[in-house]
Amino acid sequence: MKKQIASALLLSSLWGCNPEKAAEITIISTQKGQPPFQQIAPYSEASEHPPIAVKLFPDSTHQIIEGIGGAFTESTSHLLNHMGPEKRDEILQAYFSSDGAQYTMVRTHINSCDFSLESYDYTPVANDTNLVHFDMSRDEKTILPLIKKAQEISGQPIKILASPWSAPPWMKDNNHWFGGSLLPEFQQSWAMYFSKYADVFAQHGIPIWAFTVENEPLGNNANWESMHYTPEEMAVFVKAYLYPVLRKNGHEQGIFVYDQNKGEELEHWARALLTDEELVSKIAGTAVHWYDGTKDWFPESLELTHQLAPEKSIIHSEACIDAQVPVWQDDNWYWEEHATDWGWDWAEPEKKHLHPKYTPMHRYAQDIIGCMNHHVSAWIDWNMVLDRQGGPNHVKNWCIAPVLVDTAAKSVYYTPLFYAMQHFSKYIRPGATRIHWESQLPEGVNLTAVKNPDASIVIQVINTGKNPQPLAIEWEGKILAHEIAPEALQTIIIKQ
Repeated sequence: MKKQIASALLLSSLWGCNPEKAAEITIISTQKGQPPFQQIAPYSEASEHPPIAVKLFPDSTHQIIEGIGGAFTESTSHLLNHMGPEKRDEILQAYFSSDGAQYTMVRTHINSCDFSLESYDYTPVANDTNLVHFDMSRDEKTILPLIKKAQEISGQPIKILASPWSAPPWMKDNNHWFGGSLLPEFQQSWAMYFSKYADVFAQHGIPIWAFTVENEPLGNNANWESMHYTPEEMAVFVKAYLYPVLRKNGHEQGIFVYDQNKGEELEHWARALLTDEELVSKIAGTAVHWYDGTKDWFPESLELTHQLAPEKSIIHSEACIDAQVPVWQDDNWYWEEHATDWGWDWAEPEKKHLHPKYTPMHRYAQDIIGCMNHHVSAWIDWNMVLDRQGGPNHVKNWCIAPVLVDTAAKSVYYTPLFYAMQHFSKYIRPGATRIHWESQLPEGVNLTAVKNPDASIVIQVINTGKNPQPLAIEWEGKILAHEIAPEALQTIIIKQ
């Protein structure tokens, strides 16, 4: 992993300010065909094209950013523990240390998910409605110690988001891990399950920040752990069971509803849930995923969700390059339009157009930028570590993670996706506020801007095109001239 070069350039000459009023400008670039995460100087020579004017308004603010991170699944934990202490700690340092990506959010699963070694739950005795035998020892040996280690490496609070894929089969109408719905008579027991889960984490000194009610409540065609809800069923469960049980037991975690894809499905659920005043009073907001399209971040659905409940958060809780066996040690592949997703083969005919081949690096950067520009306050990747097959995954639902490992050879591959995530997680800090900006951006250029708690301004910009794009960034009477290289993701940090 390349470390950031610490020095910054003093560029008062670019705007003719007095030295005492000069700003420090640091630019970090990850470009196709170049070493990742390199510090570069602003490029301000005359261009054959007029610069793109970007005007920043640091005092005009939008949502507060909660954090950016990834997921500790059982699969990720299994691989880290099989890499040996040295490599395990190297990867955790890469993700959580001040020299690395500085992740500040982690998602994990309640009971098993597809990225577990097998299906499992915490009730060794079926029909234990009072959860007398509740037992999380499996996670206490695998997932929790790694979260604890990540906390120690970070030295900063890490927000933990926990999501169930399914209740134990004995609580469901089909008595199966895959598909089916929660039986009404077990809603109280299932709500207690969340509370006991939070108790165990607290005993290990790991506070749970928030829960989602159910990962992908519309289901996954019963291909792995899942449990179906209608919007109305989810509202009843939260209002009558989950919220009161958590609060009665002293748990103040936020509750996020929905937790599936942006687009038409999100609009339907938002209209159903966020117009219920009693429910809205009991939730922190809405969680979303990206799997309904490979190039569209569905801004209209995010805008509607925000408009229906502007005081509530929208968090992006899962994303990955799915339905794809990883490409090992070939950085260029991640910059090329070869990847396909689940919808390439299986989407309904009327939705096939949403699932063309795509460029993984473009998709990550554009989705994070697009989400932030439309009120999303947190962005969480899926598995932090997978193997060369894209698992382990007990239902063979192969995917790609930013870090890939070969446990036999004890080798680690930091894919370009790791550096894409690092651009955002390292420089957009918890408590940052997205600021307003104005520009007529050409196709292929996307950007967002925030002001961090330390008052630094951070601009994230990607140029997916084949030609450089000159920029003229203006704020508070100052102008920074720069040219973003073709096929490059850049972070511009302004410290005044």
